[in-house]
Amino acid sequence: MKKAILLASLMFVSIIPASYAAPPAKNFVIMDDKSNHSFIPLRSLNGLDGIKTVWTPAEKRIDLIRDETQLTMHLGKTQAIRNDEAIKLSDAPFTEGGITFVPLQVIKDSFPVSLEWSKDTSSLTIHSKAPEASTENLLTASLPYITKSTYGKMDKPIISERKTFKVSGKSYNTQMVTISLLHPKVSLDVVLAGDKPGNVEDLSSIAKRSKATVAINGTFFDAYTTGSYKGPYGYIIREGSIAHKSSGDRRTVFTFDNNLLAELIPGSDFPARFAEGSIQGGLQAGPRLIVNGKVALNVVDEGFKDPKILTGGGARSALGVTRDHKLILLTTGGATIPQLAEIMKQAGAYQAMNLDGGASSGLYYNGKYLTTPGRKISNALVVKVQ
Repeated sequence: MKKAILLASLMFVSIIPASYAAPPAKNFVIMDDKSNHSFIPLRSLNGLDGIKTVWTPAEKRIDLIRDETQLTMHLGKTQAIRNDEAIKLSDAPFTEGGITFVPLQVIKDSFPVSLEWSKDTSSLTIHSKAPEASTENLLTASLPYITKSTYGKMDKPIISERKTFKVSGKSYNTQMVTISLLHPKVSLDVVLAGDKPGNVEDLSSIAKRSKATVAINGTFFDAYTTGSYKGPYGYIIREGSIAHKSSGDRRTVFTFDNNLLAELIPGSDFPARFAEGSIQGGLQAGPRLIVNGKVALNVVDEGFKDPKILTGGGARSALGVTRDHKLILLTTGGATIPQLAEIMKQAGAYQAMNLDGGASSGLYYNGKYLTTPGRKISNALVVKVQ
């Protein structure tokens, strides 16, 4: 009864997630660089596993309510109340960049959730432990995590630069665009030429009609057929749906979710992962170049037979993901796949894969080509900045 009265009264205060003044849409966890204590945005908790968040601005008060559990905290204070019992928080809630963060430890201690950390993707998965949760519904949310200092430096969404890397005594000139995936103004999309599998289109045209700031060529496709249908090879995912299917393909798939948590998934694992429902976009190319910061090539195991991939050198396009959720898009010339892998490692990628190359290799930024493709392409990964 007491909780019902509290809820009724607070309904007139605020029942919106407490990140107030047009916050960025992405959800993520930040970790203190010194203590390694973690914090989650209050808005990320609203509706999570049935949790309701209530913000009372005049008192700087935060109420989290789920079933019979009620947790009350205040900004800047380590004293809290849980079900009428005073408790001590490890850290005080705080506001930074227009977002209110609360200590994650007290959420774990107060509500029926468990936490699973992944170093491979720098992410936290929150699982429900509620008795009524079915085994099919245990996965509640996966959020990228970054350090507090990194969060404070997300001022530039995109950086473009020309860089030279030395591999085995040879220098490779590259065009490199780095995107901060957690920046509030950044979004990703995968775009088909002519919005339909089998079409081809100039990369610059794809970028311009998508209103993209950055675009890079995507999957392999049947570029040499004399027919009008030039089919893409591999999965293409757009807006949570499969736009082109490639059953049984073992090549690596680049994926991202609504929070732009990016991941490289083996092709054989992709159907099961897609069925989980969180993947919003992606494309399949390969081979995989970097796994957890180390060069890792299994070209034949991924099903590649073309000498252009197995032994040859040529124009290359690649993408990589860093530990702190930056997306690296890179083009270079004359490199073999092993050389490209070493380039991506030196560029800072923690995970990386090859994209279509040769005459398809192209990189577009801010209205012009950094690398001009030699032909029209089938699809592209694009980056938009609001």
